[in-house]
Amino acid sequence: MKGKNNWTLFLLLLAGVVLGGFLGSLAQSVAWLDWLNYGQTFGLQNPIVLELGILVLTFGLTIKITIAGIIGLLVGIIVYRYI
Repeated sequence: MKGKNNWTLFLLLLAGVVLGGFLGSLAQSVAWLDWLNYGQTFGLQNPIVLELGILVLTFGLTIKITIAGIIGLLVGIIVYRYI
């Protein structure tokens, strides 16, 4: 495992989730592939706003986990093992 580091794994996992989510949203309109976009959304429905006079901070986070995203995550792990 010489040359491998945690940043490579993180970037491959991130790329796998993003590409999987993108492909899942594309497959949503295809009848026999719509199951790839099945998933659950977690997070804050309304963002939290913190007003500090001259500075306003807005916090919000939403995560959507889909089957295609999980498949992309697994592909990222497999690619990491073979590089």
